[in-house]
Amino acid sequence: MQEDSLSRAPQVILMVTLERHPVSIILASASPRRKQLLTEAGYKFTSLCPEIDELAFATDDVRPCEYAEKLALAKAKNVAAKHPRCLVIGADTVVDFNGQIIGKPANAKEAEQITKKLFSAPHKVITGVAIVRLSNGIEMTESDTTTVYPKKLTAEQIGEHIKSESWRDKAGAYAIQEKNDKFVERIEGSLTNVMGLPMELLQRLLKRFTD
Repeated sequence: MQEDSLSRAPQVILMVTLERHPVSIILASASPRRKQLLTEAGYKFTSLCPEIDELAFATDDVRPCEYAEKLALAKAKNVAAKHPRCLVIGADTVVDFNGQIIGKPANAKEAEQITKKLFSAPHKVITGVAIVRLSNGIEMTESDTTTVYPKKLTAEQIGEHIKSESWRDKAGAYAIQEKNDKFVERIEGSLTNVMGLPMELLQRLLKRFTD
């Protein structure tokens, strides 16, 4: 699906009901944007930060989508271990630049290198989504991919971006905006995927447990 303008995803279901009883939802993430997306969609949930070391997951010899799904599942299972009756949602976002996995920059120098690379050519943003409920053996992981066509940034714009430190804790060292985005010309695929939680995919996964 091609989107020449950046628009919101459709609203999604308000509650999750399994076995005819409401189930508490936990978002295994401290990301403000993921929490914002779930809140605006009408979900009632709590959020807990998973305790995992992302650097311990090797990126060698693994496809970007597999890497994102693996981390999303690890985050969900880490939180679910303490809350087995809750439905836990985990997510992890990476950037795929010609097969190279690009995550969050460690410092300003790395952020500058990533920004120069990504804004030289189209790239893909991949978010893995995992849903886990240990009490009845629910475990599902999938990912969504969006192609991003960047705007050409000047050296001055890149310098301002690095100085602003808005790249911190963001895969690919940037965050997409909904309107008048200064980084993105257009996208093909889900906007919410680039924002960190593909709501269309999440809705489809949850629907499998509510039908």
